[in-house]
Amino acid sequence: MNASALRRARTLYAGAAMALVCALSPASNVYAKEKSHQTGQGAKKDETKGKDTKADKNSDHGKTVQLGSYGEWGAYATQSKPKTCYALAQPKSREPGSVKRDPAYVFISTRPSENVKSEISVIMGFPMKDGSEAQAEIGDSSFSLIAKGANAWVKNPAEEGRLIDAMKRGSKLTVTAKSIKGKTTTDTYSLSGLGQALDRVRKECQ
Repeated sequence: MNASALRRARTLYAGAAMALVCALSPASNVYAKEKSHQTGQGAKKDETKGKDTKADKNSDHGKTVQLGSYGEWGAYATQSKPKTCYALAQPKSREPGSVKRDPAYVFISTRPSENVKSEISVIMGFPMKDGSEAQAEIGDSSFSLIAKGANAWVKNPAEEGRLIDAMKRGSKLTVTAKSIKGKTTTDTYSLSGLGQALDRVRKECQ
């Protein structure tokens, strides 16, 4: 895919990504409650880990099913056509804490109808200057991201596979970006469970 076609595809996907986030918001609440229970803060016992959990069943954006939760990552699939599957996580920490922002997510999507596998998208929770760069770091490895609105993608798509491999091997992902107002923020994600979530996504959206 040439650069202009890639930009068009990513612009279209930005809207789809935001729709998915809206659709999965109730699912994220379910996931948060499950994690809270696992750390001893929840009052009600959830279903056994690994069982499929339906979430956001009646969403106006279409049905989204939570396929399972693995460490800090969830695996999801849309039931609308065309089908999309994705692994998703929210940051464990956000700096500086004084800056008010919308929720942030990393999701890794597979869209069989578009022949797309394991595409990384970062929703920062604030607008960035279009075309500006952000950074994703795992250990000693650093990857450039490119911004469009509140979304960021791997700048060089050829490096996407290498980033996925680094995420599977690593323990945390740090994303640093500058808002359109010039404020630099850093989100840190745990990578615990990512490999299992991606395996579940792959089985669902082969």
